[in-house]
Amino acid sequence: MSSVTPEAAALPGKYLTFSLAEENYGLEILKVQEIVGLLPVTRVPRMPSFVAGVVNLRGRVIPVVDLRLAFGLPEADMDERTCIIVVSVERAAGESAVMGVLVDEVSDVAALAADAIEATPEFGAAIDTSFIKGVGRAEERVLLLLDIDKALSESEIRSLERMNPPATPAEEVS
Repeated sequence: MSSVTPEAAALPGKYLTFSLAEENYGLEILKVQEIVGLLPVTRVPRMPSFVAGVVNLRGRVIPVVDLRLAFGLPEADMDERTCIIVVSVERAAGESAVMGVLVDEVSDVAALAADAIEATPEFGAAIDTSFIKGVGRAEERVLLLLDIDKALSESEIRSLERMNPPATPAEEVS
């Protein structure tokens, strides 16, 4: 019998899997808008180091976050496997925003049943794991299932909002 908590039991579904620093992660597929190869990134002055910059994605400028740096991992050289996952994130006011997350490599889409997902381990009160929804098992891999809405702190989100204001009604229609 599995020790799945009610919180973790709500997580079954499809996850886009990717790697950062040789570790495997998963994002809810419903949060993913698209995956694009590495595009030219324009750096923006005075942004935190984890903000790679902005890219022009078919006429729309979106901020790009280097998840390695946002998670405190060492910087890595980019190669032909490096890509940008374009995601929709929820803002504090219930609005959504589009941003890109730079990852080492996208693997596949994994369908995870409830019994393949465990609750996030407890590391003590001083360690924030709120951005991890759970830990999944897919074949021989262990996946850290990310809550992309919580992967960045409030102050980090505010710095991105300056780069990506909410869409106006006219922009949403076009």
